[in-house]
Amino acid sequence: MGQLLFRTLPFLLLLVFLHSSETLAQGPAAAPTVAPAPPAPVVAPAPPAPVAAPTPPAPVAAPIPPPPVAVPAPPVGAPSTGPTDVTKILQKAGQFVVFVRLLRATSEASQLYGQLNNSNNAFTMFAPTDNAFSSLKSGTLNQLNDEDKTELVQFHIVPTYLTPSLFQTVSNPVSTQAGDSGPGRFQLNITTVGTAVNLTSGITNTSISGTVYTDGQLAIYQIDRVLLPLAIFGPKPPHALAPAPEEGNKKKKSEAADNSVSSAPSLSFAMQNVIFLGVISTLTAFCW
Repeated sequence: MGQLLFRTLPFLLLLVFLHSSETLAQGPAAAPTVAPAPPAPVVAPAPPAPVAAPTPPAPVAAPIPPPPVAVPAPPVGAPSTGPTDVTKILQKAGQFVVFVRLLRATSEASQLYGQLNNSNNAFTMFAPTDNAFSSLKSGTLNQLNDEDKTELVQFHIVPTYLTPSLFQTVSNPVSTQAGDSGPGRFQLNITTVGTAVNLTSGITNTSISGTVYTDGQLAIYQIDRVLLPLAIFGPKPPHALAPAPEEGNKKKKSEAADNSVSSAPSLSFAMQNVIFLGVISTLTAFCW
């Protein structure tokens, strides 16, 4: 057995050799050698971007204070709290400077303030504007005494609360704070034509041009002319003329003469009685 292997070994080695040579002859052709790609160009690095200066912080705005809360004015017709101050109402409305001055100078402003403190009292005021007083003849107010100024202001105040609708129902003449509404005194007549309200004093004719204030107890209406009452600005009645001094002296002299004449007979009669009695006394003594 060993000999057989020894004998066949060269043969087997030959077969292996032949088989290996044949296999190598049938192997694939070598791939062509690829030239290496040229190296990519080196790009120079971009310069660094300039560093921007830091933006300064925006200034902090101061907080805006909240707008003041407006106190709403009491609407026309709303009841007010406490006594109503007529002068403050007129001052707030403007264009009533002269009338406010008269109200204070005559103490009517303080009287109204006290009267309005009582809810049972109510008033309607016709307030002339400053232009109304400017249209008066120069010196009209200056020639009035204190009593006249008081009555002039009172003539513009009616002791009743009157709404526009109530003007149609008033009885003329309308009573005012000035008092006597008889002929030639403080007569105020109110008439209406549609929505227009006309006022007449016998000297002044005007109309209501607007509502200044109303709260159910006090109504203030604007007028463009001053109401001039007849009692102050009307014609004055003629006065009886006093006798001239000379006539008076003549009359006194005539009366004195009459008295002397009338007393003369009385004196003569007395003398006669004295003489008669003297004669009688003499005769009686002689007879005795």
